Amino acid sequence: MFSRNYAAATGQKEERVKVPLALFGGSGNYASALYIAAVRTNSVDKVETELLDLVEAIKRSPTFAQFTRDHSVPAKTRVKAIQEIAGGAKFSEITKNFLVVLAENGRLRNIDSIAKRFGDLTMAYKGEVKAIVTTVIALPPEEEKELKETLQDIIGRGKKVKVEQKIDPSILGGLVVEFGQKVFDMSIKTRARQMERFLREPANLGNL
Repeated sequence: MFSRNYAAATGQKEERVKVPLALFGGSGNYASALYIAAVRTNSVDKVETELLDLVEAIKRSPTFAQFTRDHSVPAKTRVKAIQEIAGGAKFSEITKNFLVVLAENGRLRNIDSIAKRFGDLTMAYKGEVKAIVTTVIALPPEEEKELKETLQDIIGRGKKVKVEQKIDPSILGGLVVEFGQKVFDMSIKTRARQMERFLREPANLGNL
């Protein structure tokens, strides 16, 4: 219902747009509605960039962040402020109208999760698959390239691997790869736990 209402509010033609991923929950519904409007106006990349710019601006400004979370701010004040911000940033009409809808409905506090869900949709739209690689230190360019090529061989042609690196000293060493719906945990921390469980198991003397 929200998708249809937002599409109508943007004045776009009622052409059928298929959402590449089924997203659930409030953030998923808002992201799907924005995706449909962006596809109809051929502005998916621009809208994604504008959303990410806004999320970064919120992270950099404690005052802005507080504004997006404050339920006591009247809807009219939220709308006026977000219109000025979007206008000053020269956001597209699609993004500007969408942010106004969020402001009216008190959903600006969810902009980060909405942007992430929208990113999932744009990746599917472009035929990309995200691989999140967690290591103790950043992978050297050559190792990242080799890992990316290996993952590309796994998914085959037709899709493109996009690697996102994360740093987590707690894994001690090795790496953890989250790829699609699978997780390949090759960290030293996990191997140490496996060894610990093995050593604690009672010996099976019956086979000796």
